[in-house]
Amino acid sequence: MKRTMLACLLSAALLWPQSPPAPQKPEEDVVFRASSNLVLVTVFARDKQGKPLAGLTKEDFTLIENGKPQTISVFDFQRIDAVVPAPATALTERPAAAVAPPVEAAKPELSERERLRDRRLLVLYFDWSSMQSTDQVRAKEAAGQFVRTQMTPADLVSMVSFASKLTVDVEFTADKNPLLEQIVKYQSGIASEFAETGDAEADTSEDAAFSADETEFNIFNTDRKLIALEDTARRLGALPEKKALIYFSSGCGRTGGDNESQLRATINAAVRGNVSFYPVDVKGLTAEPPGGGAASAGARGTGLFSGQTQTKQRDRSMQQQDTMTALASDTGGKALLDDNNLATGIVHAQQDLQSYYVLGYYSSDDRRDGRFRRVEVKFTPAALARIGGAKLDSRGGYFAEKEFKAFNRFDKERQLEDALLLGDPVTDLRLALEVNWFRFAKDRYFVPVAVKIPGSAIPLAKKGAAETTEFDFIGQVRNSRGGVVATVRDAIKIQLREEKTGRRGSASLLYDTGFTLPPGDYKTRMLVRESQSGRMGTFETPFSIPDLNASPAANARVSSVVWSSQFVPIAEAVGAANKKLVKKQGEHPLVMGGGKQKLMPSVTRVFRHGQKLAAYAELYDPTQTDGATAVSAVVGLYRDRKLVAQSQPVRVSQTAAGRAAAPVLVELPLQASLAAGEYAAQLTMIDEAGRRFSTSRTPVVVTSSK
Repeated sequence: MKRTMLACLLSAALLWPQSPPAPQKPEEDVVFRASSNLVLVTVFARDKQGKPLAGLTKEDFTLIENGKPQTISVFDFQRIDAVVPAPATALTERPAAAVAPPVEAAKPELSERERLRDRRLLVLYFDWSSMQSTDQVRAKEAAGQFVRTQMTPADLVSMVSFASKLTVDVEFTADKNPLLEQIVKYQSGIASEFAETGDAEADTSEDAAFSADETEFNIFNTDRKLIALEDTARRLGALPEKKALIYFSSGCGRTGGDNESQLRATINAAVRGNVSFYPVDVKGLTAEPPGGGAASAGARGTGLFSGQTQTKQRDRSMQQQDTMTALASDTGGKALLDDNNLATGIVHAQQDLQSYYVLGYYSSDDRRDGRFRRVEVKFTPAALARIGGAKLDSRGGYFAEKEFKAFNRFDKERQLEDALLLGDPVTDLRLALEVNWFRFAKDRYFVPVAVKIPGSAIPLAKKGAAETTEFDFIGQVRNSRGGVVATVRDAIKIQLREEKTGRRGSASLLYDTGFTLPPGDYKTRMLVRESQSGRMGTFETPFSIPDLNASPAANARVSSVVWSSQFVPIAEAVGAANKKLVKKQGEHPLVMGGGKQKLMPSVTRVFRHGQKLAAYAELYDPTQTDGATAVSAVVGLYRDRKLVAQSQPVRVSQTAAGRAAAPVLVELPLQASLAAGEYAAQLTMIDEAGRRFSTSRTPVVVTSSK
């Protein structure tokens, strides 16, 4: 992942207290653990004539997982009426407003469970990003035809569309009018630029014109489609009933094995969510001439004569249909290919979704290894003797959930991507974050970001004479319009010596990175994952970078203030992450002492007796007299609006190399006589020659060293 940073500045250091706390007797915590793996299986029971069988009980079924009988804990029967289309309606047939409707007694509102019971749940899913404008028109016509003439009273239909994002346009409803209204609202041509045009590929001969490699784009585009389908299946999984998703698309091609992982994840989500895919190829029956039709660009090179162009053309079409066939066959649906009557694809789902039984069991295999579990549903001998030649139709199995230690490389990457894009925060791993900013140029600011993780949340694995663990860090910065303007991706390894591991519970891990940004309003989101247990944590916070050039000349132009209590040798600070970065730390504003030490921000603002409370800031464009500046600063602690402690004044007469900035570092020793509690720490900076000053306050906590 590309890093948009000044010099890719990062550090990782374990901040140990200067004196270990007194040992305490560990408290015994009472922990209750419970886990369950409820598996729902939809079973269609039909007699010799193919009609649904009603009146069966759970004693009539035997359920087996991987050869082991399971106890049926959930049993339900969904009675769905035969497919009888409702009378055709149109939007204009609504009662006129002037005609008063008859007065009826108010009916109690049905719960969601009661509203969906004994109903056929159909989802019309329009993938606009895969269709050309003409294909989109055909898809809308097919959906409109079904709603007007083939939708039955037992049907509840929902509409979902995917262009640049996934949108639920109509929730499940039996009313035809909102469905028809939504079909009219769909605009032809939306997101059609993402659709494959079907142009013949250029030949690979030497005289062929250069053709850009679109492999990466195709992989990304296919993953977008499959991820949207997976998200839809997960949302529908909240409903235990059987769902049929009719997928209108012009094809979803794969690039070799690059999309296999996402395809499997999509199918697994559908199987777990009790969703069957019914893909409909809206291109219909096509007779494409060799080299492409009149609407596509002509083939180049000698491929048209050698047969390579025709082969690629056929392979591309077959790959698109293979993906749709895999989605259907692996989820229990049917794919409609090479058929111009597109509404037939919806009717297939309608006819397949008849009365069915829902069997649920808690799997006796509690392993979370991600392996396939084969599920068999049979009639008991007594039921089979009573019913005769009845048939059962159910899914053949499912993939178990996966715990982190069973993840492969693709699973780990996907977990990070999903967690980063997730709206809700992940809190398995506690962390805190601090953002500062320093001006490096008139319109560019360096933004160091510090992430702190408590040592008690860091599990370690024994490796030789030391204990180690690894962390993955992903960060994003978005501007006020929601666009990503900076990213960072790092993996660091933490190694502790045996004499330090005993104090890990009172230590903290501090990760430091940085970005270069212009003035504006931003929001940063950091994601951290620990590699031993797979626990993750996210932290999101908004921040603003002021345009100091726009501030009045009479005001002091000052950076943000970094509060700290510890300096770390630069080699120790960045060595755990990447030793090559040591040389780049000279540009970091928090690196001091001739590039040998780094000031580590105190994210939590908690300090102890015996430490020094340090404040660092920069005053920009200081007034100079005879080539020298005169900037003074002091730190004070206030409690109940009274000054209780103050540092010695610090004077700065030189500016930072290459920058019109006077760096100020002030330290205040925290004496044992200072009462423990909350204080307000204030840094006051004065440009004596320019007669300007600035103050900055922050709440801090002082604790006893005992």
